[in-house]
Amino acid sequence: MGVPQVVSEIARFITENPKYKYKIIIGSDSEMTAGKMADFVTAVVVHRVGNGGRYFWRRVQLGQFHTLRDRIIQEVILSLDVAKAVLTELKSSGLMNWDFEIHADVGSNGPTRALIQEVVGMIRANDFEAKTKPESYAASKVADRHV
Repeated sequence: MGVPQVVSEIARFITENPKYKYKIIIGSDSEMTAGKMADFVTAVVVHRVGNGGRYFWRRVQLGQFHTLRDRIIQEVILSLDVAKAVLTELKSSGLMNWDFEIHADVGSNGPTRALIQEVVGMIRANDFEAKTKPESYAASKVADRHV
């Protein structure tokens, strides 16, 4: 599905029960494959707060990444690109009953802790709300399931 079809499904999901508050969340995760390629998955989650949700995902395989930092930055770039495309479509749909977040697969424990400030800064510089672990379930749980 392309972005217009995903947004159409999101709009359908929201309009079938408009009394709820919704969060639309974008998150990416990655892992290195045996051939030194990086496998990236980006998830688009629509969360009907207090009553479940739905998600969509896509996988892309990109070239070599020599450092964890480079791979994490690429995850954020992919999330930002998808977020901008989804947000453009959503704004034209006329729906307004949602919040928008980008989830980054970084946290205060582990090797990604040194990247939190940089990653959150990138997301906020693009006018999005950023969430990191343990709150970044779109990246660390949903997208992670498919890498």
